[in-house]
Amino acid sequence: MESLQSVLTDLNQLYPIINHWLHLMSAVIWIGGLAFLVMAVTPGLRKAVPKEYVKPIADTFYRRYKRVVGALLVVILFTGGINLYYVNQLMHAQTGLGIPNHPKYLTVFFIKLSLVVGILTLFLYTVIFKTEQTGEETPEEKEEQLREPIPYQRASLWMGLFIILCAAALKHLHQ
Repeated sequence: MESLQSVLTDLNQLYPIINHWLHLMSAVIWIGGLAFLVMAVTPGLRKAVPKEYVKPIADTFYRRYKRVVGALLVVILFTGGINLYYVNQLMHAQTGLGIPNHPKYLTVFFIKLSLVVGILTLFLYTVIFKTEQTGEETPEEKEEQLREPIPYQRASLWMGLFIILCAAALKHLHQ
C-alpha cells in the first residue's frame, strides 16, 4: 500500500504513467474501432441489408468514427512526443546514454513512426476525398464498394496492428 501511495504522490512518476495511459487508450480506441468496422460492421451489413444500402450505412458509421479519430489523433501525437521525452530520460538515467545512442530502439521507433504516418495518410485521404455514390459507378466499382465500403479500412487495420507490435517491442527495448 505504501508503494502505491508513493507512486500516486510522486508527480515525476504520475505524469508519465497518465500520459502513457492516454496514449495507449487513444490507440486502442482508434485501432479497436477500425477492427470493429472491418470485422463486424462491414460483413454484417453485407449479410443484413440489400447491396445498394451497404455503402450509405457504412458511411454513416464512418462519419461518426472519423470525428472520434480526429480528436484521438491529436492526443496520440501529443502524448507520443511526451512519451518519447520520458523514455529518453529513463534511458539516460539507466545507461547514461539517450535514445540517439540506441540503434535497435531507433530502428523500431522509425518503423512505428512510418506506419503511423501511413495510417494517418490513409485516414486523411478518406476525410479529404470523400467517396459519394453518384449512381454512375461501373459494376466493378460497385463490387469494390460492397467489399470495402470504407476505403483502405483493411490496410489501415493491418498497419494499426503492426503499430501496436512496434509499441510492444519499444516497451521492452528501453527496460
